[in-house]
Amino acid sequence: MIITGLLTPGSHRAAELLDDRAVARAILLTEAAWVTAQSRLGLVPERIAEIARDAVDHVDVAEAALNRLAVASEGGGNPVIPLLADYRAAVTEIHGSPVGAVHASLTSQDVMDTALALGLKAARDSLVSDLTRTGDALAELVRTHADTVMVGRTLTQHALPMSFGLKAASWLAGVDDAARDVLDRAHLPVSYGGAAGTLAAGMALCDQGGSAEQTADRLFTLIGYWAEELALAVPDQVWHTDRVPVLRVAGVLAETTAALGRMANDVLLLSRPEVGEVREPTAEGRGVSSAMPQKQNPVLSVLLKRTALAAPHLLSQVHSGAAAAVDERPDGGWHAEWPALRDLAVAATAAASHAAELTEGLTVNSQRMAENLRQAGTGVMAERLGAALTPVLAGSDGSTAKQRVQAAVREHPLDAEALADHLTDLIEGEDSPSLPDGVNQRERASVGAWLRQLLDPRGYLGATPHLCDRAVENHRERLIS
Repeated sequence: MIITGLLTPGSHRAAELLDDRAVARAILLTEAAWVTAQSRLGLVPERIAEIARDAVDHVDVAEAALNRLAVASEGGGNPVIPLLADYRAAVTEIHGSPVGAVHASLTSQDVMDTALALGLKAARDSLVSDLTRTGDALAELVRTHADTVMVGRTLTQHALPMSFGLKAASWLAGVDDAARDVLDRAHLPVSYGGAAGTLAAGMALCDQGGSAEQTADRLFTLIGYWAEELALAVPDQVWHTDRVPVLRVAGVLAETTAALGRMANDVLLLSRPEVGEVREPTAEGRGVSSAMPQKQNPVLSVLLKRTALAAPHLLSQVHSGAAAAVDERPDGGWHAEWPALRDLAVAATAAASHAAELTEGLTVNSQRMAENLRQAGTGVMAERLGAALTPVLAGSDGSTAKQRVQAAVREHPLDAEALADHLTDLIEGEDSPSLPDGVNQRERASVGAWLRQLLDPRGYLGATPHLCDRAVENHRERLIS
């Protein structure tokens, strides 16, 4: 593997799936599979197909050879042309003479697009595996912490009580949605259109003197064999300038980085020392600071956020390339797609690996969550108090019942006992308030007990248990399907 990721730390986790060596090998495998497909159709002997497959391993794809190919690619604008020359030479050396079946009726875009489809298939398999690991770890966090109460935050401020299990359930939903879309949409079919998308050379290759319909059937059978050899799908049409398939893949990859980045944002916030509610897993040499030895930086989350921030720009480049497609073969737009699509695939795949490690080793500090919730004060229960006491308290001095409750909360922002006593005084001053069954206005202890129950954050989690159960069940169903 050639690692060139000094400015993209962590990309080595996926780089070998789509580095220059992987791309070169995918091109060679694509060419060899085409010869094998011809042999299955009876156009060439099986021995020729065996030679074509053997020749793949005879083409030099070491670093020096790849550098030479990169320079030579400038001549034709793509790497297929110089690599094909090396491949033909390898086939000729094994066979003893040139083999006409190599690259017969193909054009460089057929091979390049199909090779990228092959490389993306490998990335997709790795991506799905790590997203599944991440989902499994999150599902376990949801189950374990469905009742672990913490303060919820909206617009950076304390809002209502919630459970950490519900927060993890939200992460899980995003990861599962991304994993489902990767499975359904992150794949490209083989690309076959010939020089100008008419399949003219392919028809000539498959012409055995029958009708045009018979020749076309043989050609489509040949393309089907090629797809089977590469374990790829067959497209409905030539997609030389229809780049929607590429956009679909790029969009799913960017979606995945966004889902993982959202989770990382939460972890970065919750792992701040002044919050201290979660902690990333540690590893030798990870999270260290060159100047401050006391620090343990949340590097996994930092890298996930980095990837989520970079992905939209790569996606934009793919979109720009697709929008620039013209005529029957693109004149630059297609070429602009390659590096952006590869970088996006590597980034998303590496991010899924980071996310799996993060979630499998995430430490949850439930005591700190409880303490932060307590320090958030009585305001987090104002919504519940307002709803429960509005039918109980009458308006007074131009203030509504809800405003009277809010004023009490502002007066006692941190002391729940003092707030309960204040509200008890208000209720005792009412004429025949509508209290719940079992609460006696004339018994201060009875009213106080009811109010203290209303002030318990554990009693105001809404449908949290059901939402957590649904998230885990949805994850389980995705795994089964």
